[in-house]
Amino acid sequence: MPMHIHSASAAVADQDASLAFYVDTLGWEKAADAPIAGDMRWVTVVPPGSTTQLALPDIRWFDGGVAPSKNTGISIVTTDIDADYATWSDRGVRFKGPVETMPWGDKATWFYDIDDNEFYLIEEVAAG
Repeated sequence: MPMHIHSASAAVADQDASLAFYVDTLGWEKAADAPIAGDMRWVTVVPPGSTTQLALPDIRWFDGGVAPSKNTGISIVTTDIDADYATWSDRGVRFKGPVETMPWGDKATWFYDIDDNEFYLIEEVAAG
């Protein structure tokens, strides 16, 4: 039976500020922003052309208000990493370092959102 991954999560301190970062700075789309209970909301964003959403749960959802590891383990595939790196750098996105070629040939770097959640940005090279 067909399946797909609906979402992955990156805990945030301020859902409104994070939503603005992902939409206005990265150019992603808001997929959901719905009340859950009290002042809690289900907020998700999605990169252009993707179906897998990134959920932005409020850090208060976690035990003691402490988020899990900031290394999300989430890889984001792009078709033009150099253009994304240049555009996002101009918009103030923090990167771990410049784009580099991995030993297997893909080009990659790591970037951080405003809550220091770390993401892997990669441009896959066709197997040859």
